[in-house]
Amino acid sequence: MITPAAASLLVLSLLADDHVGGRQEVPARPAMTATAAQLESHLTAQAGLLLRRRRDEVAAATTVEQVEARRERLRAFFLGSLGDLPARTPLEARVIGVRPCPGYRVERIVFQSRPRHHVTANLYLPDGPARVPGVLMPCGHSENGKADETYQRACILMARNGLAVLTYDPIGQGERKQLLDAGGNPAVREGSTTEHTRVGVGAILVGRQAASYRIWDGIRALDYLASRPEVDGTRLGCTGNSGGGTLTSYLMALDDRIAAAAPSCYITSLERLFTTIGPQDAEQNITGQVAAGMDHADYIALRAPKPTLLCTGTRDFFDIQGSWDTFREAKRLYTRLGFAERIDLMESDEPHGFTSPRRVAATRWLRRWLSGRDEAITESPATVLPDSELLCTSTGQVLSELHGVSAFDLNAERARELRPAREAFARDSTPADFRARVRELLGIGRSRPASGPVEEVGRQSGTGYLRRSLVFSPEPGLALGAVEWIPTGEAGKAPVVVLLGDRTDSEPTPGGPLERALKSGRRVVQAQLRGSDSGKATKAASGLDAVVGQDWKAAFLSLHLGRPLLGQRVVDLLGLLESLDGESGVRGRGFEVRADGPSGPVALHAAGLDESRRIVALEVRNSLVSWADVVDRAGGRRQLGNAVPGVLRYYDLPDLAARLSPLPLRIESPMDSVGNPVTQADLESSHAAAVRAYEKTGGLVLEAGKPREASDSPSAKAR
Repeated sequence: MITPAAASLLVLSLLADDHVGGRQEVPARPAMTATAAQLESHLTAQAGLLLRRRRDEVAAATTVEQVEARRERLRAFFLGSLGDLPARTPLEARVIGVRPCPGYRVERIVFQSRPRHHVTANLYLPDGPARVPGVLMPCGHSENGKADETYQRACILMARNGLAVLTYDPIGQGERKQLLDAGGNPAVREGSTTEHTRVGVGAILVGRQAASYRIWDGIRALDYLASRPEVDGTRLGCTGNSGGGTLTSYLMALDDRIAAAAPSCYITSLERLFTTIGPQDAEQNITGQVAAGMDHADYIALRAPKPTLLCTGTRDFFDIQGSWDTFREAKRLYTRLGFAERIDLMESDEPHGFTSPRRVAATRWLRRWLSGRDEAITESPATVLPDSELLCTSTGQVLSELHGVSAFDLNAERARELRPAREAFARDSTPADFRARVRELLGIGRSRPASGPVEEVGRQSGTGYLRRSLVFSPEPGLALGAVEWIPTGEAGKAPVVVLLGDRTDSEPTPGGPLERALKSGRRVVQAQLRGSDSGKATKAASGLDAVVGQDWKAAFLSLHLGRPLLGQRVVDLLGLLESLDGESGVRGRGFEVRADGPSGPVALHAAGLDESRRIVALEVRNSLVSWADVVDRAGGRRQLGNAVPGVLRYYDLPDLAARLSPLPLRIESPMDSVGNPVTQADLESSHAAAVRAYEKTGGLVLEAGKPREASDSPSAKAR
């Protein structure tokens, strides 16, 4: 699997090639990337370069052997990115009840995809004694999951046409809400995409993804479907719409038992997705996917030449042009393999949804390839059941009735499993090995591009100070702003104070940290890192902004590129210090970095990687106490931008703090991952290794803030 450091090097080299080759005009100054929307545009352009490289790669695979070699590489990448998919365990399936209907029956089923991780499902079985083909139908983002009317109608249509259909609740939907309050009610009220993404944040930290849980549920659901005596396990298919189309795409690529597939309202191309609606919730983002050269067309390529139908919509928000681009690529591949008739696309002039034309097309396609019958069908009126008649639990939620484990619990369990090895690495690795691992995880190569000189773009004199507006470029094609404040009575050659936050001031705020520093005669630089300007919304506002952070789309784009956003921001800070150190009035003085809020992890990492020792002191205020806390508190709030894939295998933020000794370090008023102050006892306990590391040298201050009312439900901490 491509590593983050290799992915970063690849992106930067392609950027350089793109300019040198004359494909882009080099602007006098790169575009600013202070806001999340600006950063999204920058990252989308980088993704476009990698996807263009992928197209060249696909075009070069002209023989069956080359196609197969590429598929093997992508399959290995896909499985590796998902992390530790578990061994199969007993399903412990139970039929809770049966509802007879005209021409078919509906069974209510509960099984365990992992021990005590319960899945609620409905099985639609045609009347009659014959064994029939089986179809798995993952659901889209309906709050009531499998009971959604469109999914019921699709299951009924297929059952009436001789197909057994198993549909099941995804995590965060229907009877499988993964976080309940004290009264047993769903605690995440912003919708299923929010819950999926909160699961995803914790999963990323332990080396998994939200898709890991979703895919394994689907594989085990297919196991159950194939085990039923009414179903011919050699004739299995899969179809689903929207989020169900996503899961259909994943499952048809990874599970060879799926003989025929019909993903609906999902397949487009990543290039069109990113330039239209942007990345979506967590399970639709595979870490490192773009860097590895895997696009939507590859979900089809991985199963070619098995029969696959793309159900699309002219007015779908999943871009129709991208659907046709993907189809054309797949058609060429199927033709090369000698089975052009096994790939097709249906387009209905409709918006998003599993509409009747798409349901009919999917049913006819699956019946054609699984039953050998290919005649026109129609969808006759059908009576859908109320949600209550499809429930598999009496309480309406598996967690409150069966008291099993949630996906949040599984993340926390994995973090506990990783802890001994993590503590050993953090304790025993050499400084060089520790820094190398940090660089690798953050996607920062040893040969980081040199940051150019700062450019003054404006200045303003005030009472007792000079304010200089600066621009610097930490990597090709990217520009960031900073403000330098020079007091009239500057205190000799004292270290320059660098303030990291989400804004810069037009004038000092009375009593604020900037004014205090200036009054003490200290030169100050206020810096904004890429995408950190909290004053501007993302290109497309979403309910995820408030819970996951305004930079969530930029964070997912970064993960696609194999370049965690935290790592990019560390590059920004190191680049700024390098550029400032080249200034005649600053050179050699060193920097006292004071980071507030989300910039705290950035500053900790920059200090840990600052081999030039430009940072002479570090203060972190109101910042995250640990990544382990993010996992324990159900993904926390606004933590995606600082998430690093698999980092808890090797170190946590307190381990990084311990490695900074003897650098003077002050950690003040740290926060848990939902924004509540950490107690002094918890702060000292979590930073015990740092306390030991600083025992001989001194220079460590740990100071908790005042408690306040919790900003999130107590149930938000995983059980």
